[in-house]
Amino acid sequence: MDGGANYNPRTVEEVFRDFKGRRAGMIKALTTDVDEFYQQCDPEKENLCLYGFPNEQWEVNLPAEEVPPELPEPALGINFARDGMQEKDWLSLVAVHSDAWLLAVGFYFGARFGFDKADRKRLFNMINELPTIFEVVTGTAKKQVKEKSAVSNHSSNKSKLNSKVVPQQLRGPEPQGKYSKPPQKDEDEGLEEEEEGEEEDEHGETLCGACGENYASDEFWICCDICEKWFHGKCVKITPARAEHIKQYKCPSCSNKRSRP
Repeated sequence: MDGGANYNPRTVEEVFRDFKGRRAGMIKALTTDVDEFYQQCDPEKENLCLYGFPNEQWEVNLPAEEVPPELPEPALGINFARDGMQEKDWLSLVAVHSDAWLLAVGFYFGARFGFDKADRKRLFNMINELPTIFEVVTGTAKKQVKEKSAVSNHSSNKSKLNSKVVPQQLRGPEPQGKYSKPPQKDEDEGLEEEEEGEEEDEHGETLCGACGENYASDEFWICCDICEKWFHGKCVKITPARAEHIKQYKCPSCSNKRSRP
């Protein structure tokens, strides 16, 4: 086994290249090569570790015999938990420990070759631009990319988020403007922040039921009270002013269903 002991990257770029190579190998083990990886992690064998190498290869092997080892060691005994968990949970657990090992190796090189504060920060920022192995294995990496722009819109256009108003919220003693804050259904003020956070998460993942496009903070949206799908106002020809007078909105699809005998 060669865990990279003979390869010593000395610059931030070299350490990052080493990090990416090891990361790619471990991702391969936990995704495209998962069947082979699963078979090699036999619980009947001794303590096994998953190693990633700078050349984007991976290996399941015993830990290094030397003490202390030349490099930080990955999680020990990953094979023992294999049959005691659901496979996806076991792979997620190995992925988390693999992320921790990659960071340990990267910053081991940084400490060994005297990276200063600026170098360490630059290395971390470069690493942080990549999804973690855990995010790749569990499928959350793609979701985060999709939500990134939505989160940015939420923070800069918080007051505009409420343009996406449920029709019931448009009704009340005082007309609600396009960008005004809808009334809270729950009178417990302690839940306001939680409800607002959930609402923002919902906005980031919402697609128009008519055109399939993402939510945009500068557009008026309306929700069908029957199927609970959201639509651009322009797609269903509903304006904010008209929506204020609708007691129960039915999208075109639900309206057609209701009219059938």
